[in-house]
Amino acid sequence: MAEYALQVNQLTKTFTKKHWFSSAKSSTTAVDNISFTLEQGEILGFLGANGSGKTTTIQMLLGVMTPTSGNILYFGQNLSAHRSNILQNVAFASSYTKLPSRLTIAENLDFFGRLYGLSRPQIKERMEYLLKFFSMWHMKDASTGVLSAGQMTRVMLSKAFMASPKVVLLDEPTASLDPDVAYDVHRFVLHQQKQEGVSVLFTSHNMNEVTEICSRVLILQSGKIVANDTPEKLARSVSTAHVSLIVGDGLKRTEEYAKQHNIPYEIKGRLIELNIEENHIARLLTDLARINVEYTNISIEKPTLEDYFLHLVRNKPA
Repeated sequence: MAEYALQVNQLTKTFTKKHWFSSAKSSTTAVDNISFTLEQGEILGFLGANGSGKTTTIQMLLGVMTPTSGNILYFGQNLSAHRSNILQNVAFASSYTKLPSRLTIAENLDFFGRLYGLSRPQIKERMEYLLKFFSMWHMKDASTGVLSAGQMTRVMLSKAFMASPKVVLLDEPTASLDPDVAYDVHRFVLHQQKQEGVSVLFTSHNMNEVTEICSRVLILQSGKIVANDTPEKLARSVSTAHVSLIVGDGLKRTEEYAKQHNIPYEIKGRLIELNIEENHIARLLTDLARINVEYTNISIEKPTLEDYFLHLVRNKPA
């Protein structure tokens, strides 16, 4: 058995544009010589700001865009040489894609089931299992054109998992969803990983959910991978902590102290939030006591994956 569900080796995609007013050409490298692996049964976070090359990479992983160089292997097989066979075991879902609105949920899922070669009994069994998991079985005869964003997301995930894929690429599946729907998505993805051994490449702009469900994170910046580690270790590499104080007396003095020591802060009523190096917290509290600042509540939040991500974006090389 192959060690990895997915292996990407020195993948590059360069777009060349010919200018209409001359014979000159210009090139833009969207994905720049990246290599990474997705282990069997792993949920791997794949993060990057807009323009980082994330979407281009996913399109190459799905075989809809040809790499300029490098190769992609699923379970040890090269995608370019075994595309049809590989894609029978690879699925994709995104909150930004739509299904034919005139077809019912059942008709859409039936179509995709047949596309993947499932028999009628297999389609019926799988459709019922997935829609019941998402509490959508009673709506199977409803047109997809009348579905809410949350309902459409549930159907898109059901479509992606119809043929019991081995690898699933999920492109921001919880974007713009209410917390209860996002929770259902998380629960479903974790269930598929633990019970079915599915390997998942998961993109999101929600760092909290990435921390919750991904065992490892890749961060793409300007077409290059700039981070590859667990969410916890990446968060710990940022030394800034968040200190929140509800000040009873001395709010103005606290603000003046923050300005004097160049500490970023934000005031919301009697609440002041300060971003400060972890090893400076003790000194901050001692100094506030010295200038007679009285506070009724204090909370200290350690750095998060979001802090790390923002740190990368803000310190991106010009």
